[in-house]
Amino acid sequence: MSLRLSTVILPVRPWREGGRDQWLRAERLGFHAAYTYDHLSWRTFRDGPWFGAMPTLTAAAAATERMRLGTLVTSPNFRHPVTLAKDLITLDDISGGRVTLGIGAGGDGLDATVLGQEAWTPRERADRFAEFVPLLDRLLTEGAVSSQGTFYSAEEARNIPGCVQRPRLPFAVAANGPRGLKLAAAHGQAWVTTGDPKLFASGTPEQSLEAMRGQLAKLDKAFADIGRNPEPMEKILLTGFTPERSTMLESVDAFVDFAGRHRELGFTELVIHAPIPDSEFAADESVFEKIATDGLAQLG
Repeated sequence: MSLRLSTVILPVRPWREGGRDQWLRAERLGFHAAYTYDHLSWRTFRDGPWFGAMPTLTAAAAATERMRLGTLVTSPNFRHPVTLAKDLITLDDISGGRVTLGIGAGGDGLDATVLGQEAWTPRERADRFAEFVPLLDRLLTEGAVSSQGTFYSAEEARNIPGCVQRPRLPFAVAANGPRGLKLAAAHGQAWVTTGDPKLFASGTPEQSLEAMRGQLAKLDKAFADIGRNPEPMEKILLTGFTPERSTMLESVDAFVDFAGRHRELGFTELVIHAPIPDSEFAADESVFEKIATDGLAQLG
């Protein structure tokens, strides 16, 4: 099974002070795709520079030529399907059809309350996600959409001429629960996971692999339940949140071992964070570049 390698570039550097160079480097190194987080601020970076995902991706689309671009992930926390659809068709046009939308239900972090609302319960997040994804799907594939929902509505929303990619740009759906996996199976062209968050602090690599094996089995069941063939589905692992997070980028050999074990599980794309000094994503730049150019070749 083939395996692609991608990167995620957090939007913490001003465009003219290293931001642009990171995206150009990612393309030069041969990454399949470069993603960014779609947050208004995030965890330990909340008191430092943090730029918007859509403008950053638009600038990256104009600066690069071949590499795919996208979010890991966008959520309903501060997005609405109508305005998001307009941003996405514009970005897909500027990039020449190189955009993937990573999308998830959101969480209870800073984005959940920044607009002044109470953080949604897990059930409400799932309810909103179940409305958000199908409506966004329609908005990106139909010329005019009217829809009245409990949480999201559209009235004669027009997105002409639609996406460059047909019938629309691909969705990479982040989901682990049964309702989210059903959405992934019904609307996704890819599925995204970060592994089992319960194993982040004290789990073992073996436990992590077993947990992801269980996630993949649940994804297969979701496909079976709706009668859809799962074979075209890409399986993406956003690394950095598993028990190996502190060791997998220490050397090319360590990465190759990590990548091989996850390829055997069925993953088709691994995403590694571009290093950020003095953060949880600190890593040796030279090793990062060596992994980008040689890691998958050594995997064979």
